[in-house]
Amino acid sequence: MKNLEIAKIFYLMAEFIQMDKASFISIAYNKAGRILESLEKDIEEIYNKGGLDELKKIPGIGKGIAGKIEEYIKTGKIKRYQELKKKCPVDLEKLTSVEGLGAKRIKFLYKKLKIKNLKDLEKTAKAGKIGKLDGFGDKSEKNILQSIEIAKLDKGRFLLGKILPIARNIVNELKELPETENISIAGSARRMKETIGDIDILVISSKPSKIMDFFVQMSGIDKVWAKGMTKSSVRLRRGFDADLRIVKEQSFGAALQYFTGSKDHNIALRKIAQKKGLKLNEYGVYRNNKQIAGKNEKQVYQAIGLSYIEPELRTNSGEIEAALQQAQGKPNQLPKLIGYNDIKGECHCHSDWSDGSETIEGLARIAKKMNYQYLVITDHASPLGIVHGLDEKRILKQMAEIDRVNKKIRGIKILKGIEVDIKADGSLFIKDEILSKLDLVLGAIHSGFKMDKEKMTKRLIKAIENPHVDVIAHPTGRIIDKRPGYQIDFDKILEKAKKNKTALEINAHMSRLDLRDVDIRRAKQAGVKMVIGTDVHNISYFSMMELGVAQARRGWAEKKDILNTSSLKNFLKYFK
Repeated sequence: MKNLEIAKIFYLMAEFIQMDKASFISIAYNKAGRILESLEKDIEEIYNKGGLDELKKIPGIGKGIAGKIEEYIKTGKIKRYQELKKKCPVDLEKLTSVEGLGAKRIKFLYKKLKIKNLKDLEKTAKAGKIGKLDGFGDKSEKNILQSIEIAKLDKGRFLLGKILPIARNIVNELKELPETENISIAGSARRMKETIGDIDILVISSKPSKIMDFFVQMSGIDKVWAKGMTKSSVRLRRGFDADLRIVKEQSFGAALQYFTGSKDHNIALRKIAQKKGLKLNEYGVYRNNKQIAGKNEKQVYQAIGLSYIEPELRTNSGEIEAALQQAQGKPNQLPKLIGYNDIKGECHCHSDWSDGSETIEGLARIAKKMNYQYLVITDHASPLGIVHGLDEKRILKQMAEIDRVNKKIRGIKILKGIEVDIKADGSLFIKDEILSKLDLVLGAIHSGFKMDKEKMTKRLIKAIENPHVDVIAHPTGRIIDKRPGYQIDFDKILEKAKKNKTALEINAHMSRLDLRDVDIRRAKQAGVKMVIGTDVHNISYFSMMELGVAQARRGWAEKKDILNTSSLKNFLKYFK
């Protein structure tokens, strides 16, 4: 898939242009990058189906962007990108990977200190020269050095949202083979971890040679590390490995449990088995060298005296003790996790009124197809020009547009919402008078991420205490492997959220997944309600709801903990 390659180029083109002057063109490139990044279908397949006309059918892709996509598919490059790159005196790609450095700041650093690349940046920051510049300071200099370390690290891990579709494509192709009797993804992808190192797949087959021949010759394979009758390993062009194992039917459940992990979870299970005089491994559960379980996972857990533990919980963080007690007849030890089909409505959605690519009507029709009862339009209300935020007048106009669309589309209710910026002092960008007219208000931080712990905590608490703020969106502000969360006193945030009936969002976007699973568990224990939102910017974002639900499950959340599992009536009742 060339989607991510082209998306990356569009993002860089936007940055190149912003080095001279921010314009609608840079906004368009950024939007195109987001669309391609989250597109589930291969852009090359779409093009091959119907050329430019087919590309222009993608919501948010116009004639100019479509032409550049066509150019890349045909030639492997975009001439305009090459021109911009040649004119640029700095390594913009590497420098923008440092958190807090955008095109304007990079231009300023080049102008003042002739910084061209990461090496120059690190050397100059260590010399203490950046902290002396206007608009930076010692704290910014320290943050830059920390971010450089993150940027230099090659963690060899990939976002769950990017690797999971690829894993499922491989599984679906293998499923079509008549020799495949049963198949499953295993490893951290099955546990739905935020980031994945590689793909593990298990197959039952009595004819392994045909399965392995097919596997090592699949499209997208860059290198075959090993090929055998029971295991083959390949490197995919996307940069990660995939392992395929053939297992026997009587051991499939034991192998699935073993290769799903986690390592700590498995070690704890083996200790329990040993205490009972049993042997547990990837082939089964054994007593006196005789297999007593192994065909399916539930048998494996039951054989060693435990209730079945869902894959998302297998972290050795209390789930084994809970399963042991539950198996002994003590009720409600393991949570009855929220299901992947329990969501009744999307509550974080951007339209083309701000920085989304789809109309309100278009979004509503997609949400209706997903059998949602409601959809909350929460466009940005922000002073940041890059998001084309709404002000009070435009909010009122949008409310009228939502009324119009509600009359046109039956079977789903479009709710009036906003994602309003929380300013540095905790006040909101929009007046309370306007906020009071809306069905749902999301408060969010989009600037000033480096405030100290005490100030950031006070900032969020002030927003939580505003009677019109219903939800705090992406509450810690983290971006996986790029930006750590804000420094906050999370216990104080939970205390105030509970007192004010303010929900916290589990932002389901693959690069955020904010709240983290450990924070979700703390929120649940504190009695704080949550919502799951995908932060829709184009229609493909809707599919990320699965990632948000997985994150909630990893945090032990149940249906009752997540407000948008409620009917429309009960959802509105909670907030109003």
